[in-house]
Amino acid sequence: MQLGLIGLGKMGGNMRARLREKGHEVVGVDHHPERSDVESTAEMVRTLATPRTVWLMIPAGEPTKSAVHELSGLLDPGDLVIEGGNSHYLDDRRQADELKSRGIHYIDAGVSGGVWGRENGYGIMVGGAAEDVARVQPIFDALTPDSGGGFVHAGDIGAGHFVKMVHNGIEYGMMQAFAEGYELMAASDVVDDVVGTFDSWREGTVVRSWLLDLLVRALEEDPELAGLRGYAQDSGEGRWTVQAAVDHAVPAPAITAALFARFSSRQEDSPAMKVIAALRNQFGGHAVTKAKGDTGE
Repeated sequence: MQLGLIGLGKMGGNMRARLREKGHEVVGVDHHPERSDVESTAEMVRTLATPRTVWLMIPAGEPTKSAVHELSGLLDPGDLVIEGGNSHYLDDRRQADELKSRGIHYIDAGVSGGVWGRENGYGIMVGGAAEDVARVQPIFDALTPDSGGGFVHAGDIGAGHFVKMVHNGIEYGMMQAFAEGYELMAASDVVDDVVGTFDSWREGTVVRSWLLDLLVRALEEDPELAGLRGYAQDSGEGRWTVQAAVDHAVPAPAITAALFARFSSRQEDSPAMKVIAALRNQFGGHAVTKAKGDTGE
């Protein structure tokens, strides 16, 4: 298939590469000209054959809203926009309505996999009409793992980003549990090999996971996490998950506590928060915040 792709950063750039490796044609544009295949969104649209499919991989909020508005004036009836960032699911509905008024279709796609997606494939969770999803299924198949898993059509417009939001809330809780376990073992006078303990859990245990693999990788690189400051940002989706739990009267104490723990990380240096920072750096390629007193030189 042929695809227009707006946003060629850590995720979008690797997605373009994986799609091309799978035989698809991608015309990409980014605010960094050196990454782009064309000079502008308008040129990208002119390059694509109709009916066009354009995938957005840019920050949620105003950048995405502005891009959708621009596309509404450039695309033709029957074209399709896939919002692959992390928009709030209510924003998806508003953006879909704006495009629908011009006959343009819309899919929201939650994408997970971080900087490892090009090699391992991405988890993709979509919302939209069944016929729109079927139309671009070859793109989703190329991006998801070769094993054939990692894809769900979760429901109508907004459902893809809603389940991605919940996914990220669960991720918060899992990361926090690993972090607290690390701090407890490191603080004890009982455990001599903390790194080896985590490594042993990667096989045969009920807590084995990709996050655990990444934690072991981080600890092997820096067993004391001395190069990190115990500070972790929150992406916004953790907040949305907690708010959705409030809106639907669903108790979510683990996810809520994990979100609040990230807030507390901004007040003092914490071994547990160093684990959170290390994990975020491992799977997302986030910039590492140096330990206090480290100039980075």
